[in-house]
Amino acid sequence: MKSTKNRYSANSCRQDSNSETNEEENGELCPGFKDVDAFVKYGLGAVLSATKASAGLPQAGDEYDFYRSFPGFQEFCESQGDGLLRCMSQIMQHHGCRSHVRDQNKLTGLEERFDLVVDSNDVILERAGILLDEADGVNRNQQPVMPAGFQPPKIVVSSWNRKGPGSGSRSETFRLLHAKNVTRPQLKFKERIDNSNTPFIPKIFIKPNARKPLPACKTSRERPEDLDVPAALADLIHQQRTQEHVDDMFAHPYQYELDHLSTQEKLLSKPEPQMYKPMAETKFSFIDSLEDLVALNEKLCKLSEFAVDLEHHSYRSFLGLTCLMQISTREEDFIIDTLELRSEMYILNEAFTDPSIVKVFHGADSDIEWLQRDFGLYVVNLFDTHQASRALNLARHSLDHLLKHFCSVDSDKRYQLADWRIRPLPDEMVQYARTDTHYLLYIYDCVKVQLLDFNHSQPGLLQSVWNKSKDISLKKYVKPIYTEESYLELQRKQKKSLNTQQLTAFRLLFAWRDKLARQEDESTGFVLPTHMMNKISEELPKEPQGIIACCNPVPPLVRQQVNELHLLVQQAREMPLLKVRKHEVMLFGPHDTSRVSESDLLHLSPGELCFILKEVEKKDAQKSLSVAQMKARQITESFQNPFRMYLPSKDVHVNKNAKFDPSSKIFEISKRWKLQSIEQQQKEMEAKKKAKEEAKEQARKATGNGESAKSGGKKRERVDGEVGELTPKPSKKLMKSAEKPQKTEATPQESFKPFDYSQSDLRVFAGTKSKDSTQFDPNRQDEGFKKKVSASGNRSMSFLAGKSDRGFRHNWPKR
Repeated sequence: MKSTKNRYSANSCRQDSNSETNEEENGELCPGFKDVDAFVKYGLGAVLSATKASAGLPQAGDEYDFYRSFPGFQEFCESQGDGLLRCMSQIMQHHGCRSHVRDQNKLTGLEERFDLVVDSNDVILERAGILLDEADGVNRNQQPVMPAGFQPPKIVVSSWNRKGPGSGSRSETFRLLHAKNVTRPQLKFKERIDNSNTPFIPKIFIKPNARKPLPACKTSRERPEDLDVPAALADLIHQQRTQEHVDDMFAHPYQYELDHLSTQEKLLSKPEPQMYKPMAETKFSFIDSLEDLVALNEKLCKLSEFAVDLEHHSYRSFLGLTCLMQISTREEDFIIDTLELRSEMYILNEAFTDPSIVKVFHGADSDIEWLQRDFGLYVVNLFDTHQASRALNLARHSLDHLLKHFCSVDSDKRYQLADWRIRPLPDEMVQYARTDTHYLLYIYDCVKVQLLDFNHSQPGLLQSVWNKSKDISLKKYVKPIYTEESYLELQRKQKKSLNTQQLTAFRLLFAWRDKLARQEDESTGFVLPTHMMNKISEELPKEPQGIIACCNPVPPLVRQQVNELHLLVQQAREMPLLKVRKHEVMLFGPHDTSRVSESDLLHLSPGELCFILKEVEKKDAQKSLSVAQMKARQITESFQNPFRMYLPSKDVHVNKNAKFDPSSKIFEISKRWKLQSIEQQQKEMEAKKKAKEEAKEQARKATGNGESAKSGGKKRERVDGEVGELTPKPSKKLMKSAEKPQKTEATPQESFKPFDYSQSDLRVFAGTKSKDSTQFDPNRQDEGFKKKVSASGNRSMSFLAGKSDRGFRHNWPKR
């Protein structure tokens, strides 16, 4: 065995030496392959053929067990399996992995082998990825070049709130990120936060740099004497009392100035980028007093541009709090404690609304609304670098990407979601806040240059960025207003079908959460997160402990108010259990809500909605159509089914219980239809009754005209009430005779030949022959057919149909 191994190793060495010489001579990558593409092509073909061969083997089950019963097949499978395991072990050894694939226990061998294969695959693929990155020029092991004064980020292993094995400073830093023992800053505010369910009214009362004066309704900060009324509602009541125009209260105070703002020529020219100073060499000031704020405003008014950013907190406040404002100039950095100076921040309006000073923001959509909501600040002449990044079609539009792209700075985003209410601020958070604005003016210069170069030195693209930035400045803060249908928008986002009980519970919990969040000035996510509210609505717990079980972790206010929540869930469980169908709004398009308000659409079924839309369309179209178009429309409508509006609509789910609920729309419609059908039936009955009376009169007249004047005795008379009493419905012959009395009277009596009763069989008659009249009257025969009438003591003739041989019907003259 040793000799064979030595020979094999010697042969392999010879082959390797020969292959190396061949490679040097022929320039081949490996023996038999010129380049990598040829090797890969051959390898893929081998893998494909092996896969096809394995697919041709007997499948596991009866077929495999049958073949396994043959000793030859069994020996072949074992030999091939050992060969595959040997190859796999060699590959694992080559990559430094555990390769004991064959030496495994029979009971747990399969699972252990599978784990070994998975681990080896991970190692091999990871090495392949590293080699591909190095081929692309990316070296993960190389340390990036940091600017002077930059502090490398600390690597956090596992969860952020888990204490690491290092020094205690790291654990303290991360505990401060979401500190639980922060004093609520709302308690120190001079003005109480208005969380009422009323529209937002701008806080501005002084308008610097005004081209149009502030309306009189905003120049006074006096409140009416309604102390129990919220501030916004008190302002509205005050304006109603003084008969001021309400639209001025909610208008943008600088609407006129922004509409008439024109971009200066120097702002559309190509600037020379001014390099930023290192952060360690830049002067920094933390402003938390009124004197420092006034001094800062004076400095800003003398500049031509400055950068602004805000830090916001929204978890422990209903509307949110602006905690910090960062302002950077070319020479200095400032951080303003807006929690301490909340009521004095309006002083900065002098610099923020100056049209000759450029205010540089990044992603100012939310910042503009926060400035209006908390401080009454407005921005004129804004430049948003986010809009410039979109115009340049950069790979990403975040501030991190712009810092990396233009300044080669990696920002530490660990503090992006930190609790900025913390006082005093840690140094790490101060450095992060300064980074957001320190480099922004240099980025502003760079994007202006690229915008002009991108458009061949034409200012069109740069002007579009200025216009988009101005549109952002015109945004107005809109306060969240609760309505009875507010829960529907959130429920639609969940994309879950709920029954009536679950939907009622969701509605009640949503209203409870909104009310408590406004009272306690907490966010709705802190009071009751949405996923927990969905869980409670779906489960509908019968006990308070069930509500606690649906929340993990349990919010503090839920634990306090669990009994009230239990009552709401019980109220929802008392609702009748019905399935709520998702109604499709059948309008002209999926987003067409121009014709019907959203509140009306929520309570209508698809059939009612279609009928309303058709009626509205018909009224609008009739006003604008010409005479010819009106005639064409009438002709087209004549070919349609006139009863289509009363037919049941297809694919419309009508609840059976809703038909008996007086408050439902279906009950009202069905009741209306019943009343209409009853009225229609009454009209038809009256018409039949009238026709019956007319038929009686016509028959009476025809009987009187046909009487013979020859008979001198008493003639048998017809009683008026007999026809109505004995015949509840007039016969068709009587109706025809009543409709055509003239034709009957026009028949000459000379042409009529009476029947000769002497030739008939008298036994068919039940009574005696009348002595008074031998004249046969067809009208009287028609009326008194099959009737027994007693008049003056005589019995009328009665005969049986079908037994007479007279054949008088054939002998009568045609009328």
